[in-house]
Amino acid sequence: MWTLTGFADEVSRDLDEQIALLDELRIRHVEFRSAWGTKVLDLSAEQLEEAKAKLDAAGIRLSSVGSDIGKILITDPFEEHLKRAARAVEVARFFGTPHIRMFSFFMPEGEDPMQYREEVMDRTRAFVRLAEAGGVTMLHENEKDIYGDTPERVADLVTTMGSPAYRAIFDPANYVQCGVKPVDEAYPVVRPFTDYIHVKDASATDVDAGGLNKVLPAGEGDGQLRELVAALKADGYDGFFSLEPHLGDFDAFGGLCGPDLWTSAHKALTDIFTEQGISWQ
Repeated sequence: MWTLTGFADEVSRDLDEQIALLDELRIRHVEFRSAWGTKVLDLSAEQLEEAKAKLDAAGIRLSSVGSDIGKILITDPFEEHLKRAARAVEVARFFGTPHIRMFSFFMPEGEDPMQYREEVMDRTRAFVRLAEAGGVTMLHENEKDIYGDTPERVADLVTTMGSPAYRAIFDPANYVQCGVKPVDEAYPVVRPFTDYIHVKDASATDVDAGGLNKVLPAGEGDGQLRELVAALKADGYDGFFSLEPHLGDFDAFGGLCGPDLWTSAHKALTDIFTEQGISWQ
């Protein structure tokens, strides 16, 4: 059965308010990116204990640590960032989640990503060694402007690592923002490596005030969400669908949209599930 989760920090900065909406929508997992306006990897030991106590009391488990690992320029210094990756493994183990969301480094503007392939692979391999030692899996998100923002380079990353501790997230809106048709073009390339789905949609033509492709609820853009759900159903997918609405003003935490817009994003996805006769939890 498919399982819903999501970035509840787009509901509110306050963890109690995040939990309240998850409980109202009967969502029993969270992709934990931040609480109280602080990124998960920057929470103190006391804050982590408090967060875990609140989530445990509500019966909510982590589907993934929503880390920012790999979200630096490939030319930036690496030593301190590798320590941050080790911190991510510690946090995942603390919460008892097998997954850490991560990235494959921003590329210098206007330069060929293949020029940096060797450095990307070396740094990613260092992450993967940490994951393997910690018994967790790093999930690569296909963020725009990183090395792995195209399906071919996602496949390159996963096959080069060759480890069960390194797998892929499929984010249809991010593919749209890179000029890739998510199901027609990306899905056949990355499906063998995909263990987790991020749910947001985007327009291929409409842009927001910042010049980025406008993000929309599932099924309202060019992300081929209905086709994606049908393809995953046919393939026997069994895993998480993580709501990442991005319907508010974009910031370091993704964009605070509040409970009403978050609920509308949830309804847009579950309506597609209902249309296609899919059960979820």
